[in-house]
Amino acid sequence: MQQQSNISILIVDDDQDDFIITSEYIKHIPGSSFVIDWCPKYDDALKHMMQHDYDLYFVDYRLGAKSGVDLLKEALDNDCEEPIILLTGKGNYRVDIEAMQLGAVDYLVKTELNIEKMERSIRYALERAATLKALKANERKYRSIFENSKDIVFLTDDMLEFKDVNDAIMPFLGYTKEEVMGMNLCDLMDQAQHKKFLQQSLQSRKEVNDWEVILTTKSGEKKACILTASLEEDYTDFIYVQGIIHDITNLKKIEKATLQAEKLAAAGRLVRTLAHEVRNPLNNITLSVEQMQQDLKDDMSLMYLDIIMRNSRRISDLISELLSSSRPTDIALQEYALQLIMDDVISIAIDRITLKKIKLSVSYPDQGLQVVADKEKLKIALLNIVINAVEAMEEQQGHLHVELQDKGQYAVLRITDNGCGISEENITRLFEPYFTQKRNGMGLGLAFTLNIIQAHKATVEVSSKEGIGTTFTITFPLMNRVGGAEIAKQSEEQVAE
Repeated sequence: MQQQSNISILIVDDDQDDFIITSEYIKHIPGSSFVIDWCPKYDDALKHMMQHDYDLYFVDYRLGAKSGVDLLKEALDNDCEEPIILLTGKGNYRVDIEAMQLGAVDYLVKTELNIEKMERSIRYALERAATLKALKANERKYRSIFENSKDIVFLTDDMLEFKDVNDAIMPFLGYTKEEVMGMNLCDLMDQAQHKKFLQQSLQSRKEVNDWEVILTTKSGEKKACILTASLEEDYTDFIYVQGIIHDITNLKKIEKATLQAEKLAAAGRLVRTLAHEVRNPLNNITLSVEQMQQDLKDDMSLMYLDIIMRNSRRISDLISELLSSSRPTDIALQEYALQLIMDDVISIAIDRITLKKIKLSVSYPDQGLQVVADKEKLKIALLNIVINAVEAMEEQQGHLHVELQDKGQYAVLRITDNGCGISEENITRLFEPYFTQKRNGMGLGLAFTLNIIQAHKATVEVSSKEGIGTTFTITFPLMNRVGGAEIAKQSEEQVAE
């Protein structure tokens, strides 16, 4: 047989005569080269197996107080990967089955040995060992990829019940591997149509590729994800689903912020063009009216001129307001505790809150959260959000909750109401200039608010459900924190420039 050179074999047998007979069969195998050693003691043999000293082991069934099956089991429990062939003086079907179930690659009866049978057993044992080693190496490689992936890699049954998942589920969704076992993948989805789409797609097309879906974390937070999954079948006809979930929440936030900035920039260009075109004729009207007021003396004419003048000033004020909402806000930054700024906002809005008999709850961390801010402008922005929340709630039924959290490099401010809520269609347009649902509103309040918040290098997110309420989440970089301090410093430098 074609063998690799110098294959090392250990024969574990407490009878030296049996060792000599077995080794002679091996030595006479044609076209082979073996290094054969003898070990009569159980403990010494186990030590060799644990240290992977030989390529192949022949183990006698009877080894004194313990049996060859005991040695086989203990060696495999200690990660022996080399093939083990069990030898016995006479055939025993029960021992044969037990040995093969434990992991022996073959079971040979000494009285039936010959060169041909020995060659065949060794060849099959080495080939099987090489195959198993390759399979185990691949398993370790793919298991490492599975366990170390930053994306969630999962297996479920055909009903989408989790069967295995990697450790990425904990930082991403907040569940431990143990908690998610037995849960259904659809339980993590917020929308019923998403659950239905996934189930139907896997049944009809056997796969879902790069599908955007919203998943809910253990704490109730919504995460934007890309899900790829396929329906598979193993060699036992067991049907399962394998898939990957990739987090795109931050990417979506960046896209949203970019889109908002583009909308504000486009609106700003439009406003500046209109302001220029309107102010020129408006100035001519104002100058003409002022001249006519000096020349005309009758009361009726003066009354009409006064009406024209007042409305001209009103138009001029509106243009100024439009311009201030569209251009980048000039801010003078200083260090303040965010708790103190929020206290000032609440004190300004307290009369409205009291008149509508709205319940107010405030939650602050004990440690002061220091931010660099233009205090007055930031108060205007936050007050606008608070007033909108108060106006959205019913009298005597409203509950306004203001919460500040320390998130390491950032401070997170949440302003939550239980008002009428905002539709999914309108929430995407919330910060657009001139978009409003108020009867007499101009749609500039939240656009101006966003302008101020972005000038502070902060971000704002809005989540809402109609009939339940709305939450504004504003994230500020903190002073004297890694990362947050750098962002705050950049803000100061930009203002200085």
